Amino acid sequence: MIKRFLGSEQGTALLSRFASGCIQLVLSTSTIKNDPPDAHEKLFRLHPQTVAIWHGQFMLMPILKPGGEAKVKAMVSRHGDAALLGSVLSRFGTELIQGAGAGKRKRNRGGATAMRETLRAIKEDNVTVVMTADVPPGPARRAGIGITTIGAKSGRAVVPLAVASSRYLKLPTWSAFTINLPFSKIAYVVGDPVYVPATDDAEELEAGRCAIEHALNETTARAYALVGAADPLSKEEISKPGLSLKAYRLATRLAAPIAPLLLAWRTRKGKEEPDRHPERYGLASGPRPSGFLVWFHAASVGEVNAALPVISQITSSRPDVQILLTTATVTSARLARMRLPKGALHQYVPLDRGRYMNRFLDHWRPDLAVLVESEIWPNLVLETKARKIPLLLINARMSTSTFKSWRRRPGLSRPIFSAFDLILAQNESLAERFAQIGAPNARAVGNLKADAPPPPVDEAGKGELATALSGRPVWLAASTHPGEEEMIGAAHLEIKKVLPEIATIIVPRHPERGRSVRETLRTQGLHAALRSGGDLIDTNTDVYVADTIGELGLFYALAPVAFIGGSLVEHGGQNPVEAIKLGTAVLSGPYVQNFRDTYTELMKAGGARKVEDADTLASAVLNLLQDEATRKHMGERAEAKVTSMSGALPATLEAIETYLPAKVTLQHAS
Repeated sequence: MIKRFLGSEQGTALLSRFASGCIQLVLSTSTIKNDPPDAHEKLFRLHPQTVAIWHGQFMLMPILKPGGEAKVKAMVSRHGDAALLGSVLSRFGTELIQGAGAGKRKRNRGGATAMRETLRAIKEDNVTVVMTADVPPGPARRAGIGITTIGAKSGRAVVPLAVASSRYLKLPTWSAFTINLPFSKIAYVVGDPVYVPATDDAEELEAGRCAIEHALNETTARAYALVGAADPLSKEEISKPGLSLKAYRLATRLAAPIAPLLLAWRTRKGKEEPDRHPERYGLASGPRPSGFLVWFHAASVGEVNAALPVISQITSSRPDVQILLTTATVTSARLARMRLPKGALHQYVPLDRGRYMNRFLDHWRPDLAVLVESEIWPNLVLETKARKIPLLLINARMSTSTFKSWRRRPGLSRPIFSAFDLILAQNESLAERFAQIGAPNARAVGNLKADAPPPPVDEAGKGELATALSGRPVWLAASTHPGEEEMIGAAHLEIKKVLPEIATIIVPRHPERGRSVRETLRTQGLHAALRSGGDLIDTNTDVYVADTIGELGLFYALAPVAFIGGSLVEHGGQNPVEAIKLGTAVLSGPYVQNFRDTYTELMKAGGARKVEDADTLASAVLNLLQDEATRKHMGERAEAKVTSMSGALPATLEAIETYLPAKVTLQHAS
């Protein structure tokens, strides 16, 4: 009820009256400093113009008056908290232009209308327009293209203005919006004007945008220095942990007695190797190699598969560089042992407790740390950064729900993501997400999985299985998760009505689930064989449960059609690229948020199909098994799309190379 009232017209009026009173109190009790001393005259010397200010420092703008007949208008959004801000500005006699750029948001926020009104105000009505240069939802302190376009089309100056107070409250918003407090020192700093050329050229507009951003950041730094206060978005302030991060670090310190119990439970579940428990406490099982050491951390199989091509390229081109790979799961550890290049080392990553991480770092002393995809552990990141070890995140991704969770907790997210020297994201939208939650340097280079070679195929093993199948039609369900095997079993029974000899192969994502998968299928009346148990395929075998590690390529090469698991349940999907590279037609369920962009592109190109349940899965498998021409056409489209998505590997290697020591060139005597 209170929230509804505050969002109403009456509530906005009440809040704006209170806020304007607070601003007047702050101004009447504070000491004002100007830079330069004639800042007010300098600000309006080029009137009419655009005055640029960062969103977080907008609240003390109302005292700006040009004097004489000239007018000032402020651009504010039509939506959300901007209604309150607009109401406050109106109480100080500032006229409004309503509308703002949408940033990365899809909804209309009146930006086009506001731009037309702004240009008319500047060019025809002799009005100076004040607007925020950064655009919700951020990232903060990054100028948008809107203010740049106004500068180009108006032909007038964009003048940077910064307002800072020595005492303030920082709100947990995307821009770290500041509430200035009474009895402060307040600085108004006016920077040098920026002129954007009258052009539609994208490169020139981008140069103008960067110039505005640089000038405004420089002006803001001067303002906070003038009042002797810390900028709330300075690197030092961002890196300070908030309450939630402090609570996490305290909880992990106090959780030491629980660690052995956790590892014992995970061991009983087949999720830990008992002889390697010491590694989970940060105790190394081998010596550190001499020379420059790059530490890669990839949590599970998917991340290891993304990292392996990068590791292989580095070891082949830079024999002077040593590699350490850590993983968190038994499956990924076994895969690493099978596929890591000679000389590269593997360890289990320590549990995320400060003491364990420091033991690990004390022993291995990595010169560069490279995390893969979405494996963000606070203590791992912060203890690594505390030692000034360069920290990269490659093939970075983040689901929408995870992003929203991080964004709601800036005291947790900003110290962590600001610790990364570089984040290489899978696409532009993901790079933008990382920037919004504090990453100082995030850029898109593509998905490493599109560049990865197909998984290896054991040709002898493939021949043996093909002989055992004796020409039976076969399809594959790969990387399945709990809840999917029942649907796959039901789909098999439906397919069998049309193709009585059909054989289904299931490769569970976690091989230790093999026996439980077999039992689930048996309750459906199916004859299931278990590969790890040495069971053979015969004419009575309905489903072959391939619960082994490192053989997925064999089954992709054997089956013309594959359903990619983790997508009929709300897990988020698994990587479809490996199947496509081995010529397998791909089916997927609706839950593919972990690989949304890849699947969107594949579906759009006709290179993959979506199924919803056992019935639609059975129908799609039947169609593709019986229509070779359609299956072939689908595979060609998928392969072409994957090829077009490649390029991340060379870009990632180039970025990592800048953190490696210079190559030594040997001089041979003549």
